[in-house]
Amino acid sequence: MKQYYTIAAAFVLAVTISCHNNQKPVDLTGKSNKEKGSKYEIGKITEQPLSSYVKLPGQLKPYDEVNIFAKVNGFVKEVLADRGTEVKKGQVLLRLEAPELESQMQAATSKYLQAQENATASKEKYKRLKEAATEEGAVAPLDLDMAASRMKADEAVVMSEQSNVTSMKNIINYLTIMAPFDGVIVQRNISTGGLVGPGGKAELPMLVLQHLQKLRLEVFIPEAYVDKVDLKRTVSFVFNSTPGKENTAHISRSANALTSMRSEAVEIDVMNKNQELKPGMYAEVKIPLLSGAKSMLVPGHAVVRSTERQFIIKVVDGKAHLVDVKEGLKTNDLTEIFGDVQKDDEIVLHATDEISEGTLVK
Repeated sequence: MKQYYTIAAAFVLAVTISCHNNQKPVDLTGKSNKEKGSKYEIGKITEQPLSSYVKLPGQLKPYDEVNIFAKVNGFVKEVLADRGTEVKKGQVLLRLEAPELESQMQAATSKYLQAQENATASKEKYKRLKEAATEEGAVAPLDLDMAASRMKADEAVVMSEQSNVTSMKNIINYLTIMAPFDGVIVQRNISTGGLVGPGGKAELPMLVLQHLQKLRLEVFIPEAYVDKVDLKRTVSFVFNSTPGKENTAHISRSANALTSMRSEAVEIDVMNKNQELKPGMYAEVKIPLLSGAKSMLVPGHAVVRSTERQFIIKVVDGKAHLVDVKEGLKTNDLTEIFGDVQKDDEIVLHATDEISEGTLVK
């Protein structure tokens, strides 16, 4: 009995000491006071610069490229360039032969010479009649007029036949194919004796010529960054084939239009005098952004990702409102988003697709 009173007295003493020290009961649930007001953790969208540049893939393309076809039907007589051959503008690449064109050229030349003879005879006849007409009654006026008309008609025939000869010469010149610019032959699809003609959709070009001393680095800028690109600053890029070697240049041109993939193509001219770089190579390109460009940022776990959509859950009047967004740049703990969102909008952190539209969250 004495032991019982001792325990009771100790308990009363402990309570009394606790009250005098103004101590509060310990919360064993592990939740903060902020979390007690809602079963969901609520945060806000922030707006701040995420990065001064955006990394995008780029691909090298030849500065100029042309598929070389024959303009007229003919047989390959001589091939003067092969794959890998460096050529200069105006250099002969191929010679064709077409016997029927040579025959047509001879026929056109013969008609032209005959027309010249007829025009010369008509001119002499008109000249003699005009001299004879100086004597009254020697030549009828009608005969003089007919001679003048015949002379003009024969001169017109000469001009027509001369045009035919010029046209045939141009066609004959098509049998000699020359390089339209300096470059390298990268593909050859013909051999001597082969029949060639004007290119169709299903036909391969005889040769493919590319200008490789200067290349285009093509980069596609996503729609979300199109208006944020700083065109005045230099662009840095590293090719996968030469890691660690950083190159710099300026954006040379932009398409000023979006593709079907909702992106704008920009090009960077890259000098390649030693031809160390090849078309088709990939590079990682750092596109500079405007210093004042700010992004809407949320924690990465606030974005719900499913096979059908990506969305965040905004809190509107204490209820859940699902907003579709697109993701941009990412850091260790923040994600850039694009969509119908504003700075300081309240959102559900650690959101899941189990929260449906209109759910009470606050």
